[in-house]
Amino acid sequence: MPHTYIHFAHCFKKQDGWATELSRFAKANGLLYDLEFLVDERGARVAAFGFSAGYAGAALALLSWSHQLLNPGVPQGVVPAFDTASALVDHIRSSIEKALPLNNGQYPRLMIIGALGRCGKGAGKCLADVGIPEESVLKWDLPETKRGGPFSEINGVDILLNCVYLGAHKIPPFTTVESLSTPQRRLRVICDVSCDPNNENNPIPVYSGYSSFDSPTISSAPIPEGPELRVIAIDHLPTMIAREASDEYSGLLLPSLLKLKEREAEGVWTRAAKTFRDRVAELP
Repeated sequence: MPHTYIHFAHCFKKQDGWATELSRFAKANGLLYDLEFLVDERGARVAAFGFSAGYAGAALALLSWSHQLLNPGVPQGVVPAFDTASALVDHIRSSIEKALPLNNGQYPRLMIIGALGRCGKGAGKCLADVGIPEESVLKWDLPETKRGGPFSEINGVDILLNCVYLGAHKIPPFTTVESLSTPQRRLRVICDVSCDPNNENNPIPVYSGYSSFDSPTISSAPIPEGPELRVIAIDHLPTMIAREASDEYSGLLLPSLLKLKEREAEGVWTRAAKTFRDRVAELP
């Protein structure tokens, strides 16, 4: 691949197949500006789909929770398409209202890990929009997770939303098959918004593979105790609210895109090119 490219490659964190993919550029003296690694001078991403991913992930998790109560043991079917986020919110509210009587009239209890980031804030906004009471949501970030997992508190919620950005360093898992194997577990749904099961640093090592909007949940690894646990692992969640996600991302990216010709000495594109070359230098 001998030209200059701008896209998401999903190979800069040594995911499966990373060396083969990067070699295609390196062998032909090409250059990849990976959209995931366009960062400002502080190292923060200039554009990301995180907010929309968190919003859609929370929505899908609530749909999955409702489905389990209304149709126990029945796999969840195809997720409907929604023209707008407001249409999605109306659909979720309707599903929750049907499920509440089967949960003693109680709203589900949720935990957001990574609640202060873009993704976590998107998840929190969705929960507020559909009417989940604030007291039903545990919002965790670095202060709550710095002690290192697994975290027994996860067993006490109905839905776990993992919204952390996976870095290059391994961290203790948030939960494991062993920590979930308790009769006290009420957890039914994990939505791994970060969704990187092939990454050795994945903090939710209780599943493998991906789900899709056609089949939105997959089974976790066998857990001997507690209710059935379903995992949402869709790596293109923002497409669930495509209109809002597109508006958000293009608005964030455009200022940097307009500077592409300038290639300013210490700018976004120079940093991205260095990141590419650093990863190429790590090729076996």
